[in-house]
Amino acid sequence: MSRPRIRITVLCEDKQHETFIRRFLKKRNKHSPVYVVPRPNKGAGEQFVRDTYPKYLDAVRKRGGILVAMIDGDKYSMEQRLKQMDEACKQKGVLPRKPGDKVAVFVPMRNIETWFAYLDGEHVNETDTYPRLQPQRECQRHVNVLVQMYVEKNLRTPAPASLEAACREYENILPH
Repeated sequence: MSRPRIRITVLCEDKQHETFIRRFLKKRNKHSPVYVVPRPNKGAGEQFVRDTYPKYLDAVRKRGGILVAMIDGDKYSMEQRLKQMDEACKQKGVLPRKPGDKVAVFVPMRNIETWFAYLDGEHVNETDTYPRLQPQRECQRHVNVLVQMYVEKNLRTPAPASLEAACREYENILPH
């Protein structure tokens, strides 16, 4: 029996996030259409995610589907970033995310390059800055490693806490 087709909306900071999430979702949800919310060509990506998140959270509640949002932790903790997302909802008159919402928020700490370094086999911490991929679409090998680890339910230890949290978030939104 195949999984039902569920529309997945992706809200993210930049092309690197988009490429990574799209490829991961396509490998894990072959039959679900993925829509990436277009970002403006200017302005901070994290601000775009925070400003746009309430609208899409509300839409998923009303129309169904799944929302996956990704925002780098940058200088904030994962808890602080999640609180910022909740505050953005309150400011727009939308109830913050609650259990049962088909919404996952991934917060790579310090940024997604930390996850890439980890998936390349490095021992990482979530405070250092790791080099960006050039070109950004070169994350396929990272997606392949993560999918394999995810399927086996076996992240290499020590895994970044933010990646472990993202795997739990993902597990909570998809039908089994």
